[in-house]
Amino acid sequence: MSAPPTTPFSLAGRRLLITGAAGGIGAASARLAVAQGATVVLTDVLDPAVTAERVGDLGGKAEIHRLDSSKLADVKALAATIGSVYGLIDCGGICPFDDWLADDWDEALDRVIAANIKGPLNLTRVFFPGMVAQNEGRIVLCGSVAGWMGGVKSGPHYAFSKGGIHSFVRWLARRGAAHQVNVNGIAPGPIDTGMTRGHGYERENYPLGRLGQPEDIAAMAIFLCSPGAGYTTGAIMDVNGGVHYH
Repeated sequence: MSAPPTTPFSLAGRRLLITGAAGGIGAASARLAVAQGATVVLTDVLDPAVTAERVGDLGGKAEIHRLDSSKLADVKALAATIGSVYGLIDCGGICPFDDWLADDWDEALDRVIAANIKGPLNLTRVFFPGMVAQNEGRIVLCGSVAGWMGGVKSGPHYAFSKGGIHSFVRWLARRGAAHQVNVNGIAPGPIDTGMTRGHGYERENYPLGRLGQPEDIAAMAIFLCSPGAGYTTGAIMDVNGGVHYH
């Protein structure tokens, strides 16, 4: 194992797996992780060339793989290729905007469950045991304000998938604590990414007068992997710009 970082926010010597890296939050997390000294393994369902273009130049500190995390066999194959990691930041997920009363809605429901529930489960089933074995690790999963209050414009499939992530974070945190594996979640409010654009999220409707930026979420994700969050586990961190208090 590498020596632990000497400053509260340094990730020097750490290796992080970041999924959904072609998306806005995943790409921002990759850039910030490298800026804090980490090396990163990046995955997405898109072609690695697309992910590389969206993330930008990381100075040779990234390796990129194509991955559908809803398929357990594919996640196991990735683990066999890259080995153990110190941290996992799962930014994968989908949010269809559709009619839940439509006859064909079950197809969208299945896709949301695959991406938003099976993906995080498969990733943690495969990588959590390695963290336990090395007696240290960080896992950060993306929930949503929808998991607290039903969302702003999202459908029921997205809302209950994210509420499920909030519960799973607490469940897994209890099992990781004795092994120094901290498990936390982030509950973003509306973020200016491809997921929300064109769906009526207007900045004047929110308390801070703007949508969140991917970097707002990335900063929390990287903090939760840093030494400064060493006593934080089982938490769902609200980064919602004042959309919801609880």
